[in-house]
Amino acid sequence: MTSEVPALPDETAAPDVSVVVPARDEAENLPALIAEIAAALGGRAFEVIVVDDGSADGTAGVVRGLTAGRPWLSCLRHETACGQSAAVRTGLLAARGRVVATIDGDGENDPAYLPSLVDALEAAGPAIAMAAGQRLKRKATLFKKIASRIANRVRGAILADGTRDSGCGLKAIRREVFLRLPYFDSWHRFLPALVIREGYGIVHFDVVDRQRRFGHSKYGIWDRFWTGLLDLFGVWWLRRRRRRIPQVTEVVGHDGECHH
Repeated sequence: MTSEVPALPDETAAPDVSVVVPARDEAENLPALIAEIAAALGGRAFEVIVVDDGSADGTAGVVRGLTAGRPWLSCLRHETACGQSAAVRTGLLAARGRVVATIDGDGENDPAYLPSLVDALEAAGPAIAMAAGQRLKRKATLFKKIASRIANRVRGAILADGTRDSGCGLKAIRREVFLRLPYFDSWHRFLPALVIREGYGIVHFDVVDRQRRFGHSKYGIWDRFWTGLLDLFGVWWLRRRRRRIPQVTEVVGHDGECHH
């Protein structure tokens, strides 16, 4: 039986890590996933924010039932499906942690990697703003693997973001940087390039994909393919339009004293 971590000592205190879980029709997968997240982050101050993206299977009700005795768990709901990027952003805007970690709600991402991603980000220092998971041994269909490989190669060639797999849901990002990123639909697939645009670096961490327990993917390939091409060139344009990153030093502090 998977053990749960105890409630945070001070429910009003900001956690160190906020885990955002976008989910659409994942009522069957979420109970086990939430328990795994809690077990993985045991001993840390954390919160889990599930964002129900207009589900029709009672996802929000399932999560609401799991909140009893778990003050670190909350659920936000979109009345209609708005897409995975919108769900991630809704969770980000509600997050209170210094680090925001993302993980897909279908259970294909293993929560056991969350501590390693957070630790890799913290160890990398302030010049690094993201630890990005990169999937190995994907359990997707052959067609989906090929489509993803092509998309990643095209994206990498155009954006030069140094990321083999930008579509992996496992990421840990410094919240203050995350909030600065320009938002648009499909934004979650370009986070490495957008973080680089802000002048920060990225560390990568290999993760092993796993099979979902129930259901099937709600976000298809072809419904994002053509818009993805437009978004790709949009992100390229955004990066071209910001060639110089300001290096800011404090001259006069809030106390009125000069600083060097």
